Amino acid sequence: MSIEVQDIRKTFGSFVALEGISLGFPTGELIGLLGPSGCGKTTLLRIIAGLERADTGRVLFDGHDASHRDVRERRVGFVFQHYALFRHMSVFENVAFGMRVKPRKMRPPEAFVRKRVHELLDLVQLDWTAHRYPHQLSGGQRQRVALARALAVEPRVLLLDEPFGSLDAKVRKELRQWLRRLHDELHITSLFVTHDQDEAMEVADRIVLMNKGRIEQTGLTQEVYEHPSTAFAYSFLGAVNRLPGRVDGDTLRVGDGAVPLAERFAMHGEEVVAFARPHELDIVADAECTLGLPASVQRVLVSGAVARVELTARVGTNGSAEPARFEVEITRDQLARLNLQPGQAVRLTSSRLRVFPPDRQTG
Repeated sequence: MSIEVQDIRKTFGSFVALEGISLGFPTGELIGLLGPSGCGKTTLLRIIAGLERADTGRVLFDGHDASHRDVRERRVGFVFQHYALFRHMSVFENVAFGMRVKPRKMRPPEAFVRKRVHELLDLVQLDWTAHRYPHQLSGGQRQRVALARALAVEPRVLLLDEPFGSLDAKVRKELRQWLRRLHDELHITSLFVTHDQDEAMEVADRIVLMNKGRIEQTGLTQEVYEHPSTAFAYSFLGAVNRLPGRVDGDTLRVGDGAVPLAERFAMHGEEVVAFARPHELDIVADAECTLGLPASVQRVLVSGAVARVELTARVGTNGSAEPARFEVEITRDQLARLNLQPGQAVRLTSSRLRVFPPDRQTG
């Protein structure tokens, strides 16, 4: 089922949670609603579910206005961060609950309920837990039971609000991969709220990046990462190094150095902030080199085939340079050639510095 929201606005007192949100969610896709805490993504999810009412605007399911339908009429499955399982019920009873509380004329026969519960528990690979209670399961298992319960009512839309937020990193990664595989089997239109960039990148087909109650950028996951439209989008999607300085022709004057600009929108002499991801900065250890930003190696961390180098440098214009930290990713072969040591003086340069136009600096 397709979902569309049109000009959604929501306030809580004087706080504007959502300001004129208009979006379409294609049928069968898994969409990541991504953004910092307080940006409005959970509020938007709750409005789509019918758990909140928008001040203005409409929610459409398959082109039909659902704004005034209650939660049950919308046939939405909702998975919360903290499981929301009934502690006094077994796993079987938790999954069966939604089917058993339907109005009498819509309630399926008990034989169907039992068959459906076992099918769903088998789908989430937990049929063997049917007679256990939530406290007897791990966090990851409880969240999979919560998903089975959401699917039991045969939802047309699946909404997940930070579903793995309370789990440890290893379990989160396992469940992300599992959720992606499950979605590829079921193809239910799904919206997934997270503030974790890696989670959104790994799970979602498409990302909606939100900031301060507005849409910052939308697009296919890789598109948004590789072609961010604002400085906020660039900074939020992955690690980033910031280089404040002044434009000088085709270079950026940063502290006591100059770094080439791949593209620039600023006028000569304008003070700007340039951005580069850790793998987009290069380290030059040649003592005679005069190009780039002077920096000092602080620490070298090696993990697998990649080394992460932490450095400090003075950035800004010459008159107001301040110390800043940088992170650069290089291969182990590059590390061996450079022979970097803590305290070593090097220079940072890049052919991929990105400067955004003034109207897209802050998002």
